[in-house]
Amino acid sequence: MRLVTYDGGRVGYLADDRVVDLGGLVGGHGEPGAMRRLLARWTEVRDSLPPPSAANSVPLADVSLEAPVPDPSKIVAAPVNYRDHKSEMELKVDISDLAVFLKAPSSIIAHGGVVRLPYADRRVDQEGELAAVIGKQARNVSEAEALDHVVAYTGLLDITMRGGEDRSTRKSFDTFTPLGPWLVTTDEADAADAIDLDCTVGGEHRQSSNTRHLIWGVAKLVSYISTVMTLEVGDVIATGTPSGVGPLTAGDKVSVTLSSIGTLTVTVAGSDGTVSPTGTRPSGKD
Repeated sequence: MRLVTYDGGRVGYLADDRVVDLGGLVGGHGEPGAMRRLLARWTEVRDSLPPPSAANSVPLADVSLEAPVPDPSKIVAAPVNYRDHKSEMELKVDISDLAVFLKAPSSIIAHGGVVRLPYADRRVDQEGELAAVIGKQARNVSEAEALDHVVAYTGLLDITMRGGEDRSTRKSFDTFTPLGPWLVTTDEADAADAIDLDCTVGGEHRQSSNTRHLIWGVAKLVSYISTVMTLEVGDVIATGTPSGVGPLTAGDKVSVTLSSIGTLTVTVAGSDGTVSPTGTRPSGKD
């Protein structure tokens, strides 16, 4: 099932080229948002969704898609989780040494959004990734049961400013986490360790890999993270990027395509000329 957030926080599912509204299944307003409320009830309602009709659906072309989970309690990200990315960055460490880091939820934008470069004097790269979305609270779960806590997958771009600052700073600027275009539930997505990833920038093919090459797969990531912090419904796990990262410039169109999931596309806008107030690292390494 493809689940969408659209038109001011409404939620629905895609039936061919129509969006079927599911607002009646979530009810209420405020926190958490509608998608998180839907995911919390997903196992209860997934087999009894209303069929599409003229009364409860609209053409996909007529809606404005938003980030599928616009308000996760946290985004947990995996640094250096492909060996080829470790090699291209000339690093001696990977996720097994670094563990995970947090990105600010305020950095999320939707499919079709605009990534804004913050400074005129800093390099900013694209990092295409698979994102896993939590559907059931997870605390101290084993690797064997970890995927039972994942409800869906989606595309993610971990936009990254290079330099010596902490990862959570360099990756948390507003607009630095494009997410979408929708969620694909785990029963319809390819297996967690068998998802193809391709990323293009300005028509140039930059990244191509498969999640079988992850150093820590999705199950290990979820299990480990759950020993550090409780994962809540709607939390987003960015699983890491393969080799092929590179600089972004104003006007670029960036797309990441994941097999069985779809294509997330954003554009890039230049900075206003502001110079970074913090130090740079000329090598550009992560």
